[in-house]
Amino acid sequence: MQYERIFKALSDKTRLRILYVLLKAGKALCICEIMDALQLAHYNISRHMKDLKVTGLVNEKRVGKFIFYALDDSGNRFIKDIIKAVDSIPGNDFRDDMGRLKKRLSLREDNKCVIGILKNGISK
Repeated sequence: MQYERIFKALSDKTRLRILYVLLKAGKALCICEIMDALQLAHYNISRHMKDLKVTGLVNEKRVGKFIFYALDDSGNRFIKDIIKAVDSIPGNDFRDDMGRLKKRLSLREDNKCVIGILKNGISK
């Protein structure tokens, strides 16, 4: 495990925001849901997801045309401790992201993302 890569990944606010919404969602999120929650372009989210996947903090799964991301669940103690540290960050720092995520998740059908990327995003 490359610990320095993990800490480098955590030093970026956008990657922390991504980890936080994945953690609080408690389930895998489609990249379009993450984009709408953080109000960032596909390119930016994809770039950050690549960094998070390389560190082992996040896993990717393709379901049809959608790509879902979830926190690592391999049981690695170090990763668990990192996730626990992210969980301890005060929610005020991510309130807007979480509000948009809640609205975005309400658009799921049978707990599945079926919409894809929203043209105008989602407001808080």
